[in-house]
Amino acid sequence: MVFGIRHRMGRWLPAVFLSTFLSTLCSWAGSVAFAQQPLEVVEDREEAFAELAEDVVALDSQLSIYKRVVQLVSPSVVHVEATPLPQYRLRRDAEEAGSAVLVRYRGADYVLTNRHVIKHSSEELILLELADGQQLHPKRIWSDRETDVAVMLVEGANLVPARIGNSDQMEIGDIVLAFGSPFNLQRSVTRGIISAKGRSNLDLGEGEVLYQNFLQTDAAINPGNSGGPLVNLRGEVIGMNTAIASNSGGNEGIGFSIPINIAVRIMRQLVDNGEVDRGFLGVALDRSFDTASALAVGMARLTGARVTNITAGSPASLADIKIGDVILRFDGMLIDNDEHLINLVKRTEINRRVPLELYRDGQLVTVYVEVTRWGNLGEQSVK
Repeated sequence: MVFGIRHRMGRWLPAVFLSTFLSTLCSWAGSVAFAQQPLEVVEDREEAFAELAEDVVALDSQLSIYKRVVQLVSPSVVHVEATPLPQYRLRRDAEEAGSAVLVRYRGADYVLTNRHVIKHSSEELILLELADGQQLHPKRIWSDRETDVAVMLVEGANLVPARIGNSDQMEIGDIVLAFGSPFNLQRSVTRGIISAKGRSNLDLGEGEVLYQNFLQTDAAINPGNSGGPLVNLRGEVIGMNTAIASNSGGNEGIGFSIPINIAVRIMRQLVDNGEVDRGFLGVALDRSFDTASALAVGMARLTGARVTNITAGSPASLADIKIGDVILRFDGMLIDNDEHLINLVKRTEINRRVPLELYRDGQLVTVYVEVTRWGNLGEQSVK
């Protein structure tokens, strides 16, 4: 229905005229009201706007860094559509969309993502969409259930691999950007900081993700962000977004990302060997070590993991770790309990020499151990 006002000549004027008339009237009224303001008030406001504009120009030179990071990283971000195989299509954990990042290794191009994004699909059912609109299917897939890392070989034109950073150098408080496709909204970017490091013991993937060492961030991460890159202000990928802690299923300011150093190491082993090597220390640990036990040996509080046995010829034996030692730190990280230590050892790069801080007979002792491959001394009951 169209409404109008009656002209004094008896004609009905259309709503377009009415709209124009009212707009002009309001504009005139506003101009009158503005003109009635004291001149000094008008001049003060104009001066304030001018000062604000100057400040914005100065600030833009700093804030433009976010736009520059987005421009550099976006061509490397991949949207993943993974249609589940028929036998999995009714499963609640069968995700059909996620994110990923392009990387280059030994002259070939790969897409790095979370295993849980594609675990119920196959090469021909996975569609990878790039920022330039190019659509690809992976040529081959490798994955590691225990760390939730997957890598796919791809071939395409003008692929732009991401620049990989060093996640070990990230500190709490560092600004980061999260890229991905939350709720299937492709090419989304959010900003936050590193909120914590070394998060573990999270209940993820029906208990499949055993070896955890997450970066925590308050950058908004939602379903669909899984597998997407977490990036520092240098435009370098320092993490792979993996999970959220949420009661609602959406972002609540607590997201988790696999450090890129770990993800890349897993990727290289999968591509080179088809499987992942697990670290081996050669100690058995006291599962019943509790607060009373810690106090009994002179410790102020419960922390660390107590050694109850050592495998002959193992890294622990060669480092002169002794039965009764409490391992407080592994490679600089404070140990919460025995499971935490096992987690760290399993994820450690083979042949890497790391420091261990021990509590022994009331004293702090530091030793160095070279982690070997699990299975080198047989499938032992010790870690």
